[in-house]
Amino acid sequence: MKCPATKPLPVPHERYQSGDIFIGGMLSQILYLLSEVNYMEHPLQEISFDLPVMITKFYQHLLALVFCVNEINKDTHLLPNITLGFHIYDSYYDARMVYRNILDLLSKADRFVPNFQCGMEKSLIAVIGGIGYDVSLDMADILSLYKIPQITYGSFVPEKKYKTPSFYRIVPNEAHQGLGIIHVLQHFGWTWVGLFIVDDNSGTLFLQSLQSLFSKNGICSDFIERTPKQAYISNYEYTWETAEKYNLHMMQGKVKVFIVYGETSSFIWLTLMIETVSSLPEKLTPGGKVWIMTAQIDFALMSFQKGWRLQKFRGAISLTVQSNEVQGFHTFLQGLQPFGTREDTFLKEFWEQSFGCLFTNSTGTLTVNKICTGEEKIESLPGSFFEMPMAAHSYSIYNAMYAAAHALHKIYSSQSKRKAQMGHQDINLQKLKPWQLHLFLQDISFNNSAADTVFLDKHGEMPTGLEITNLVVFPNNSFRRIKIGRVNPYTSDGRYLTVDEDKIVWHQGFNQIRPISVCNPSCLSGYRKEKKEGEKFCCYSCVHCPEGKISNQKDMNDCFQCPEDQYASRHHDHCILKTMIFLSYQDPLGACLASLALFFSLLTLLLLGIFIKHRDTPIVKANNRELTYTLLGFLLLCFLCSFLFIGQPGTITCLLQQATFGFIFSAVASCLLAKNITVVVAFMATKPGSSLRKWVGKRLARGIILSCSLLQAAICVVWLAISPPFPDLDHNTLITEIIIKCNEGSSNMFYFVLGYLGLLSIISFIVAFQTRKLPDSFNEAKFITFSMLIFCAVWFSFIPAYLSIKGKYTVALEIFSILASTFGLLGCIFFPKFYIIVLRPELNSKENLIKMKT
Repeated sequence: MKCPATKPLPVPHERYQSGDIFIGGMLSQILYLLSEVNYMEHPLQEISFDLPVMITKFYQHLLALVFCVNEINKDTHLLPNITLGFHIYDSYYDARMVYRNILDLLSKADRFVPNFQCGMEKSLIAVIGGIGYDVSLDMADILSLYKIPQITYGSFVPEKKYKTPSFYRIVPNEAHQGLGIIHVLQHFGWTWVGLFIVDDNSGTLFLQSLQSLFSKNGICSDFIERTPKQAYISNYEYTWETAEKYNLHMMQGKVKVFIVYGETSSFIWLTLMIETVSSLPEKLTPGGKVWIMTAQIDFALMSFQKGWRLQKFRGAISLTVQSNEVQGFHTFLQGLQPFGTREDTFLKEFWEQSFGCLFTNSTGTLTVNKICTGEEKIESLPGSFFEMPMAAHSYSIYNAMYAAAHALHKIYSSQSKRKAQMGHQDINLQKLKPWQLHLFLQDISFNNSAADTVFLDKHGEMPTGLEITNLVVFPNNSFRRIKIGRVNPYTSDGRYLTVDEDKIVWHQGFNQIRPISVCNPSCLSGYRKEKKEGEKFCCYSCVHCPEGKISNQKDMNDCFQCPEDQYASRHHDHCILKTMIFLSYQDPLGACLASLALFFSLLTLLLLGIFIKHRDTPIVKANNRELTYTLLGFLLLCFLCSFLFIGQPGTITCLLQQATFGFIFSAVASCLLAKNITVVVAFMATKPGSSLRKWVGKRLARGIILSCSLLQAAICVVWLAISPPFPDLDHNTLITEIIIKCNEGSSNMFYFVLGYLGLLSIISFIVAFQTRKLPDSFNEAKFITFSMLIFCAVWFSFIPAYLSIKGKYTVALEIFSILASTFGLLGCIFFPKFYIIVLRPELNSKENLIKMKT
């Protein structure tokens, strides 16, 4: 078929058309700067041209492809008898040019005639590119129709956005960049950041993903600026306003960390804006900042920016695709000569714009008088114009080219797969169709010359992480990248991020101290965060923790309660272990009460001994001496039971404390009731014809004591049987101490015992009060009335005092009440008799008692 007549179209940069099998490449290395700036005394006055200006750093991408193809063609084992060739096209950041170039690649002739096969055929097997998101998708729109393998080397295209079997990525998944940035921010504690996001589809998708991650991880953005996709300068006023707005963001003291997402043009645009504002008389250039760059961005300047300094970006942190130095590449670069390669017209343009000179026959865009000699050393160029080490994008191109070559090698060498795929026919690689390469690309895995393993997963991407590099800038705009860590989602130990902070060189404004980028200073321990109304959640006030709660870390959302056995410190920043307290014998108060109880016990024994010794005297015999001995015995037990309340409570002491107290005091009240009833019965029995004479005697008193005491004993037995008291720890009553006490077990039974004791006491008091004026030889009713009055007064006073004090003092108060009430009974009833027996024995006679009666 004859080719139709066509009018030649403008052909983009296309070089190195040689070889049997061709690899198409779409490289972006031209940046338009359309300037209308005519103002003098402004740094942009130098940008007054409309012709394309090369981003010289991208020239290494082309050289990496050339170097790789030469290396593969020299390898006698990889593709023997096969010579690879390639075509290089420039996208010019223009979708129309991308489609034009792809159609030109598909044309089998030297001229642009799509879908026609005529003349010398070009056997296109794969396409490598592009570097940008949109360029890659534009290429895929056409290449996917022809099922031509497309291996991208710089495009982090989300899988959900574009998924086709012919689309391969020699870079990690885009999601790792967002997560990697989040982990970096969390590692350094940066929660307040600024965002510069390229204004295209990739920037929109990345921003949506990043904002979602921000909200989940407690990070906020102070501002979001959408940077242009290309560094066009078409309106001076707009450029100036943008530069001032950028400078305002950078001068705010709170924001120290800026995240930049886009391509290299985004970096060039930021540099342009910062340099524009630096010309202000006030010199409001930003101080120390931390720039976090994504993997698509390279630190590059162009020829018109030669005098601009990159010091402001010192300490920048970049996420980069994993790369390594390829052996021989450095020597290859050193051998470049502008007069030695006729086919490479890029080289002369690169040489002129990198070294700021012109060749004698040049048609370049630079306005300089310096003549290029060709003896200039490429290694002398600063890193912003060209780097001798293989850059990450160049390394990805190198791996992409080798991936295609290894896929071809598999087709060539694997006979079994070849025959199964091609129907047992011999294969002529020159007649190979591009779609036949997919089966082998999907299963590709090899080790490159840098000893790195290259392979693609089922999604057609490299299942690897990202490296984290730190930028060290030198005065001549050269710089060195230091690998400080890695983002690796595939580690077995679960460490998504590793960072070696000792290697980091921060901006000189930070004095090698880790930068802080937060909306407000952190809330220290002892404080909690409180949201500020109308502001983002990263901006908050610090509120002191309430009583009893602490916060032991910075920026805690809420304070928390200490464990039961601990209490909050004075500054509410840590918990202190509570001390155990109880009324012990070593305590001065406990020792004093124990001594007092012992003294009263000995005094009671003395009185009992005196009464037994004088048992035959009238004053002892007058009021039932057996009942007197019983009462003294129970009073002695009352004094002794106070020892159950001193010392650390144990199981036995807790069982005996309240039950013993209730039973003994009930027995005392029973004795007093029996004394009073005996007096009443004796008085009533003296009346003629009284039937109460048969009750006069010891049986009535015994019956009253036994019945009243046994009833209380039964109550105590039931109490100890169903819910006995037990040792317990009171954590809540005191803030700094834990009270070791006896828990009553059943509160109802405890109050039942106390209620019964109170009932007996009131009855005894009432009976004694009613019999106080009855005639008798020695009427004890008056003394019992007074003693019961003291007894009731002590215990009624005990109740409010008990409720107002805490800790061991409640036990001390109970012991004091026991001793006071018991001593009141002992003193009021027995001291008058003791006085007569010991001090006035002459009154201890029957005649005197009769006189007292009358």
